[in-house]
Amino acid sequence: MTKSGNPPSYPHKIALIGNHLPRQCGIATFTTDLLAGLAEENPSGECWAVVMNDIPEGYRYPAQVRFEVNQRVLAEYRLAADFLNMNRVEVVCLQHEFGIFGGENGAHVMDLLGNLRMPVVTTLHTVLQSPSAGQLAVAKRVAQLSDRLVVMGQRAREILREVYGVPEAKIVLIHHGIPDVPFVDPNYYKDQYGVEGRKVILTFGLLSPGKGIETMIEALPAVVARHPEVVYIVLGATHPHVKKEQGESYRLSLQRRARELGIGDHLIFHNRFVDLKELCEFLGAADIYATPYLNQEQIVSGTLAYALGSGKATIATPYWYAEEMLADGRGRLVPFKDSAALAEQVNDLLDHEVERHAMRKRAYTFCREMIWKEVARQYLELFNEVKAERARSPRPVFRAKTMDMAPRELPQPKLDHIIRLSDNVGILQHAKYIVPDRYHGYCTDDNARALIAVLMAREMIPNSDAVTNLACTYISFLHHAFNEETGRFRNFMGYDRALVGRGRIGRQPRPGGLGTGGGSGPSGVGRY
Repeated sequence: MTKSGNPPSYPHKIALIGNHLPRQCGIATFTTDLLAGLAEENPSGECWAVVMNDIPEGYRYPAQVRFEVNQRVLAEYRLAADFLNMNRVEVVCLQHEFGIFGGENGAHVMDLLGNLRMPVVTTLHTVLQSPSAGQLAVAKRVAQLSDRLVVMGQRAREILREVYGVPEAKIVLIHHGIPDVPFVDPNYYKDQYGVEGRKVILTFGLLSPGKGIETMIEALPAVVARHPEVVYIVLGATHPHVKKEQGESYRLSLQRRARELGIGDHLIFHNRFVDLKELCEFLGAADIYATPYLNQEQIVSGTLAYALGSGKATIATPYWYAEEMLADGRGRLVPFKDSAALAEQVNDLLDHEVERHAMRKRAYTFCREMIWKEVARQYLELFNEVKAERARSPRPVFRAKTMDMAPRELPQPKLDHIIRLSDNVGILQHAKYIVPDRYHGYCTDDNARALIAVLMAREMIPNSDAVTNLACTYISFLHHAFNEETGRFRNFMGYDRALVGRGRIGRQPRPGGLGTGGGSGPSGVGRY
């Protein structure tokens, strides 16, 4: 409330750019929760989202998602900017992480930001201390196009100043939001998960090898030897991108290791993505929260923030966010990949109940300012600030970009013809209009070019089995064409699958006809 007793006046139209549930990723959860918090604190305004899709068909979004962008199609970023401008959005809040935007190092998002007419506040979910040249260039440009950069930890603020040269006045610290839950005894929730009478260690989040869960599993035998009532719960589905590439191999490897160590009765996997209510209940049932991540440069962790906000006694490896959040007795740190040290700290906390509960209280008290209500209010106040600044110092009048000013872009690939020309051997050299001409067979240089083409297409058509199968076919052809005795490639193969030549130069008759191009030189002479 203001001094007059009236509700504060915030921007009427606010748009968030990022991901959104039901897409399964940390950015989606954050954007969804922040959007809900903003709507609750600004009931007279409009708060909605523009989202990135990693699959062409998108997801079944709720009504607050107003615009969807195929993250690999540059033209759609410009359409999103037009949509936001035409709807007279007053402030945009971008959720930035390199991997959720298309282009090299997520460069496509710059085309969106560069076309916006309103102030932009960018929340940085990744701040790299040693970025590549491309990552550095993109991050600096995003910083230039943003009125403010929001970070969730002091270490990120320092890196932005020292590595990226961002002025201190442009950086704002707003903590990762957390649900507002009561401080409860873990025994209250245990019966509904069948673990009553047991001490529960919990790890949650989308599963991937970087989570270091194997370290906690390796520590379990020493923990169980002293506390046989312990059970370790791993809550979360495998990350969709990991599952697409590797299936459930990581989860299965963890299960195999647990059986080898003889602690299968002390390990529970819940292989699913849970909603907020159930997540809070799982957290409520935990006596200890373990986060043995492997990457030191983890600048923020929503799972750690949620655990501390629920009043959990927490043990973590010393990644940057954990070092900051677990300071002053709010948790304990153990070295990376050190299962013995992890077991020692777990046993110590289980042995000393008074200290464990004191740690829980310190964590819970510290996090009271991180509940979504407070975080949303801080964002709204920041939105007011940048809006007022823009009114005092407007940027140059928006000017339409000519073709020379706009970045070059590739069209969406259409693979009908390349699929038609290809069989299970490779791509045929020639066609008569759209009909493959088998008379000329195959050649190595055409298959090499086809491989390059489908690998480029793979960047723009994600999760395409057709593209992957074509790439494997062309690689197989090239492997077969290579002559290990001479160290050279044989160039021609007839439709009967007979390779021409023995390692130097091969010839194949090439009568006239309509074709796709290809061939390696005059009269069909190819070099091996």
